[in-house]
Amino acid sequence: MWVRSLLLCGVSFALPLFVTAGTCKDAEMHHEIISEGRPFAFNCTYPPVTNRAVDVTWHRASNRSSVSNNRQLRNHQDQTWILFLPLEEGDSGIYQCVIRDTHNCYRIAVNLTVVRNHWCDSSTEGPIKLSLSDEYQQSLPLGKSASLTCHLDFPDSCVLDSIKWYKGCEELKAEKQYVVSGPRLLVNNVAEEDGGSYACTARLTYLGRQFTVRNYIAVSIKEVVSGGRIPNITYPKNNSIEVQLGSTLIVDCNITDTKENTNLRCWRINETLVDDYYNDSKRIREGIETNVSFKDHIFYTVNITFLEVKMEDYGLPFMCHAGVSTAYIMLKLPAPDFRAYLIGGLMAFLLLVVSILCIYNSFKIDIKLWYRSAFYSAQAPDDEKMYDAYVLYPKCPRESQGHDMDTMVLKILPEVLEKQCGYKLFIFGRDEFPGQAVANVIDENIKLCRRLIVLVAPESPSFGFLKHMSEDQIAVYNALIQDGMKVILIELEKVKDYSGMPESIQYIRQKHGAIQWDGDFTEKSQCAKTKFWKKVRYHMPPRRYPPSSPVQLLRHTPCNCTSGKWDAAIGLITP
Repeated sequence: MWVRSLLLCGVSFALPLFVTAGTCKDAEMHHEIISEGRPFAFNCTYPPVTNRAVDVTWHRASNRSSVSNNRQLRNHQDQTWILFLPLEEGDSGIYQCVIRDTHNCYRIAVNLTVVRNHWCDSSTEGPIKLSLSDEYQQSLPLGKSASLTCHLDFPDSCVLDSIKWYKGCEELKAEKQYVVSGPRLLVNNVAEEDGGSYACTARLTYLGRQFTVRNYIAVSIKEVVSGGRIPNITYPKNNSIEVQLGSTLIVDCNITDTKENTNLRCWRINETLVDDYYNDSKRIREGIETNVSFKDHIFYTVNITFLEVKMEDYGLPFMCHAGVSTAYIMLKLPAPDFRAYLIGGLMAFLLLVVSILCIYNSFKIDIKLWYRSAFYSAQAPDDEKMYDAYVLYPKCPRESQGHDMDTMVLKILPEVLEKQCGYKLFIFGRDEFPGQAVANVIDENIKLCRRLIVLVAPESPSFGFLKHMSEDQIAVYNALIQDGMKVILIELEKVKDYSGMPESIQYIRQKHGAIQWDGDFTEKSQCAKTKFWKKVRYHMPPRRYPPSSPVQLLRHTPCNCTSGKWDAAIGLITP
């Protein structure tokens, strides 16, 4: 019973594999004949599908065993590649890779034949090969300069360096005739004797292990037939490109040529190969040539890399050569981006304006007071006004509040504004003549003043004389509206509700705001340089000084907290 179950399980597991395998399309068959002992790699690519996400698996067709992904094994799969490090004679056979995506399945086969080739045996005078089928066939044009290519097709996980070239068994050194340039051998002025057997070797490093890659190249010499197709350099087009100083730059030279041509493709500067010209610094190097083969032509790409663009590179023609075809590029500094400068300048200007506004808003009172003291004339303004401010205040019934109000109006206000700052005030209740009607006092004297100072307290019912006397209200409104007088509203204490105040006071509070007294009726609060008095002085007109002699002007120290008495007759501070 258990045998039948095991058999059914095996069938159910193997059947999907056969069904899947049967649905794959055979796309390509490649034949590779490679010498024993050489590293070998083959990349499973099929352009119709491998340009997107696919799943690639390798297996050996003889036993359908999958190739392991263990990178420590001699033969394993590395992403889409199959690697042999190195080849052994028993590796001969057919290998298949299966490419699957969501809709398709393709199978590519590689018929690998491993042969024994002996290169430059010590018992012979030249290279001996038991098979020539693993040679690359390349040709050189007679009388021209061209190049041979060492094909090193391995995955990126393999590091290739130390490339050497041989003709027969003799290593080719850099000289006028031959120039080694990475995986290419440049041959100048090709002659008949340049044909024959060549080989190139490279050191391959993979996971810390080192191997030697060797390619055999059979070179034939062909005469150049006149009228043959000239290579077409599609880029560059003798153009200039903008590049920043100190940046890294890679420029491709794209060439279209026939399959028969074996033209030299390279970059030169001052008629010298770039790699030779910058041999010491290696700052500018020529890259590895790549190519894509089409039906009737080959598309080549060879780039030049500037690790760091320097000032000396600007204006020099870097020439791309492809046989008789040439094209150059020239580097130039990019034009200044005026938009960036303009945007930066506007941002800086806006930042400056905002900073100035913030500073002015924070220190506008001090700035204005300093400007007045520095630039305003000491002469009284010619506006036919007798007083700088008219002081209007309530008569408070409560003893404590009434005492504070009287102290403020009759002592502190004159001490600071009159004695220290030189202003002339008309204080209602102090300067009117006895027996004058209230309406007449307000109407006559308020027109002679430049400012109106109104003092209020939280409970100021004694403003009722303004609330119930229409003549007085008319006089105040005339001063505020018709004459355009500026009003300074001072709160002796914080007033939360103005609804009980006369309409004129409510109007003043709404339009002009209020300055709240924060002093304590001591000598410290009687200094014109405190914050409260600076606010009051800010709303007052510029200081008015009566005409004085030069000697008297020297003794004048207005808005100063020094002790002294104000002489109302001559407007001087006396010690």
